[in-house]
Amino acid sequence: MSKILFVMTGASYWTLADGTKHPTGFWAEEAVAPYEAFTAAGHEIVVATPGGVVPPLDQASLAPQFNGGEEGARKMADAVASIGELQHPVRLADVDLADYAAVFYPGGHGPMEDLAVDAVSGRLLIDTLASGKPLGVVCHAPAALLAATLTDSGNVFTGYRLTGFSNAEETQGGLAAGAKWLLQDRLVEIGADYQEGEPWAPNVVVDRNLVTGQNPASAAPAATEILKKLT
Repeated sequence: MSKILFVMTGASYWTLADGTKHPTGFWAEEAVAPYEAFTAAGHEIVVATPGGVVPPLDQASLAPQFNGGEEGARKMADAVASIGELQHPVRLADVDLADYAAVFYPGGHGPMEDLAVDAVSGRLLIDTLASGKPLGVVCHAPAALLAATLTDSGNVFTGYRLTGFSNAEETQGGLAAGAKWLLQDRLVEIGADYQEGEPWAPNVVVDRNLVTGQNPASAAPAATEILKKLT
């Protein structure tokens, strides 16, 4: 049984331009759907966070409107609660990439706060990309790619075809106007070939060993693409 590393946010808020701390964390579907796909395929999941803190759940991701109604919301809450690995994360700084067959970053606004500027995560991304191992990054988690910089050659994701939460989605979600920066803009700024899909519809982009998903609906399809690379 091979191991897949889930790198998750440790941030429970996202600081907006006016200093307001918007409550957040990881988005339930973006952890649950890949977790279920990977474990069903026989893989073991290990969760890592900055400092080894328990990753906070964005409570908004359990709302009925994001889960097809009250029953779906209850099922999602139960699914999150059933993932015992979330309660026992390892320290990101202690991760040895050699122990894992693939690396996956679930989203939520949390990564905009911590992983976007986390040098340890940035180094892991650089090493994973170079290793050829499957690397999955979904929704707001591509913010972590901003920290994957080399002093002599800039960001290692420059020129990669990828996607992530779009400006249109952030605007429709109501947070774009108050944000310090928008993910799509930053990905374009580092020289990535950003691929925008329709808001809220599944959009997965595969470039070499990098698999990115635009939004929560893209989490399950992104996991499918990673599993293809592991077979």
